[in-house]
Amino acid sequence: MDLRLSKVSSPKSNIALTISGSKSESNRWLILQTLYKNLNIQNLSDSDDSDHLSEVLQSQEDVLDIGHAGTAMRFGTAFFAIQEGREITLTGSDRMKQRPIGILVEALNKLGADISYLEKEGFPPLKIKGKKIKGGKLSIDGSVSSQFLTALLLVAPSFEKGLELHIYDQLTSRPYLEMTVDILKQLGVNLRFEPITTLLKKAADNEELQIINEVVQVQPLLQTALQEARVESDWSSAGYWYSWVAMQEPGYRMHLSFYKNDSLQGDSELVAIYKPLGVATTFDKKGIQLVKVDQELPDTVMLDLTNEPDQAQTIFATCIGLGVNADLTGLHTLKIKETDRIEAMKMVGSRFRESVIKTTDHSIQLHFTAATAFHQEVMVDTYQDHRMAMAFAPLSMKTDVIIKDALVVTKSYKSFYKDLKKVNVSITEI
Repeated sequence: MDLRLSKVSSPKSNIALTISGSKSESNRWLILQTLYKNLNIQNLSDSDDSDHLSEVLQSQEDVLDIGHAGTAMRFGTAFFAIQEGREITLTGSDRMKQRPIGILVEALNKLGADISYLEKEGFPPLKIKGKKIKGGKLSIDGSVSSQFLTALLLVAPSFEKGLELHIYDQLTSRPYLEMTVDILKQLGVNLRFEPITTLLKKAADNEELQIINEVVQVQPLLQTALQEARVESDWSSAGYWYSWVAMQEPGYRMHLSFYKNDSLQGDSELVAIYKPLGVATTFDKKGIQLVKVDQELPDTVMLDLTNEPDQAQTIFATCIGLGVNADLTGLHTLKIKETDRIEAMKMVGSRFRESVIKTTDHSIQLHFTAATAFHQEVMVDTYQDHRMAMAFAPLSMKTDVIIKDALVVTKSYKSFYKDLKKVNVSITEI
């Protein structure tokens, strides 16, 4: 289904929205809730991703299809690897079969798992024969996906000997790994997460080279005393509303419920990211108040989004709306998401107004040579990517926006269009 978002002439202010629980937190708790039966988790995400994961974890079928849900594939691979006596096939959509999982499979197999590929080496679908895993020491590349690391850590307390995980190379999306560590500690897991330093000597000049990696040590946990946990609302989804507020007139305000100042979510960095773009954030007992303030905008937004890659499309679209140049780096993981997000941003972003957009495998640059008008009607191809739809939707403040395959948003934010209507966006099916 395609939707037209008509250009907004009078956006409603002082609107209060409640976004469901963090998808990232929810998916971690869903794995742990299945492993430790006495857990009650409140405010779980209502996203398709979390729904898919929950269904997969509860299913007794031999063939499990997780569709586009990348988290369900990665977490599910680790979960079913430790289900002793269970044999399943884990598969997904055509795009899922193009997303690499070899690093995780290799790591689990080294620890004693029995996982094999049914089609292309290193990619789903997988044949998983569950068994008891002893655990032990393991080294893994931290630069590819933090979800591989999280998948290992979530099941590590179920290993007979626990896990000592050495992470080398640059750690991608560190806040997501820190979230996993914090949740495991809440559960009662005895865990250490710290850097380790290795000194190497170059043979030629005997010079010492210092290499700092990370190590996570996880002890086994048979049962937990924790009975209840509450998931904070999703900061990744809040980003679309930061973008919306940034494009308003000074004095515009809105409230988002169930956010906290000491968040586990890396995307809470939105508070700092959007401050130079004129959005002030105030925390209260119920959540956050966003206010558009009257201030001079920067000429260029320069951000390393290594820790917040999911915000790249949203920030990029905001800069298009404000006419601010952008230089966004740290995007190397975006090429293996639901689509190649860097190229998708370039393709769709170029349609809104005249600009120069340059990309590499890990960055995107947006440059305006002069103040340019918005084109009358812009089509947003979503490429089966929920964030493409939602990141560019706030540009309906500037022009008519047509969202192709608009229901893709249910992957993470089912009530998105309902919430858009609350701020007076006119939405029609076409």
